[in-house]
Amino acid sequence: MWPLYAAGFTTAFGAHAVAANLGGSSADAVTSLLTLGVLLALYDGAEVLLKPVFGTIADRIGARPVLLLGLAGFAVASGTYVLVDSPGWLWVARLGQGAAASAFSPAASTLVARLNPASKHGRAFGSYGFYKSIGYTAGPLLGGGLVWLGGFRLLFGVMTVLAAAVAVWALVAVPVVPPLPRTRQTVVDLARRITDPAFLRPTTALAAATAALSVGVGFLPVTGASDGLGTIATGAAVSLLAATAAIVQPRTGRALDAGRLTTRTGITVGLGLAALGFGCAALSGVAFLLIAAALIGAGTGVITPLGFAALAASTPPERLGQTMGTAELGRELGDAGGPLLVAAVATITVLDAGYLTLAALLLVGLVILRPKRS
Repeated sequence: MWPLYAAGFTTAFGAHAVAANLGGSSADAVTSLLTLGVLLALYDGAEVLLKPVFGTIADRIGARPVLLLGLAGFAVASGTYVLVDSPGWLWVARLGQGAAASAFSPAASTLVARLNPASKHGRAFGSYGFYKSIGYTAGPLLGGGLVWLGGFRLLFGVMTVLAAAVAVWALVAVPVVPPLPRTRQTVVDLARRITDPAFLRPTTALAAATAALSVGVGFLPVTGASDGLGTIATGAAVSLLAATAAIVQPRTGRALDAGRLTTRTGITVGLGLAALGFGCAALSGVAFLLIAAALIGAGTGVITPLGFAALAASTPPERLGQTMGTAELGRELGDAGGPLLVAAVATITVLDAGYLTLAALLLVGLVILRPKRS
């Protein structure tokens, strides 16, 4: 399991170390809110298109080869910007990183489910989410330090080495999990599965949680900068968001496995906490910024392991890759759509209005997305 945890850390660190520093004052950074929103969404836009494809491939040839291919591709994409240090190549590198992450992220989720019994899926996905959140935590803070020391070129160099090292570790340590025999599936069968409430509700909740997380990581530094905080300080504030999510996820998974928490309750609480967090983000002051980060992190931390465990429980084992890939598509729509929504509203009005708009949508989702009682 450890190389899978490392893969989760890699995608989280790679995504948020860059995203949290794009709104800063570095010469490589983007200062326009609309351009920032587009660049934040670029990484996730590639994942939206490719994750279901790679998830299906993982079911056909096995998740391990797809995991290794994705990690190697991430290293190559990161190394591209190191070799060609140009602002235009930042866009190319981020697109390549997103395409590579679309391979190894659903493959890792599939292996987490395949290598653990159903009775331990809550804990397994909670632990996977914990190490992924460690990546979210280290990304903004360590990324801010690396950008301060050597710009985005140094940051991408570190990501190149990290992805390559994890790829070698996975090659050595992750066992071969052969693909399972599959019955023939028609387009109608696939449509029926992805429109089933057992798939749709947890996937949409995951999308909402990811939108909240992406907006928090991408735009809370902008709010912090307006309050007079520097790059390291804003990175630390965003790291509080990820640290809270990291602490909450394993506990949520254990509570689910022990029967002390239900998916219905967890999703309701998670969406409510995230909405309250963005309400606090719209208030002036460093204290409200920190409270907002903690609340958003707690909300996403509750929803994430519950959503993945629910998906794994409702999916035939031979279709796990396709389900995880399609669910990740929903998450990436949220990851891309959240920053675009907030950026668009902020461009027309102010950033605080963007926060409040997202908070209102999360509250609507709290009512609509609550799963039915078992």
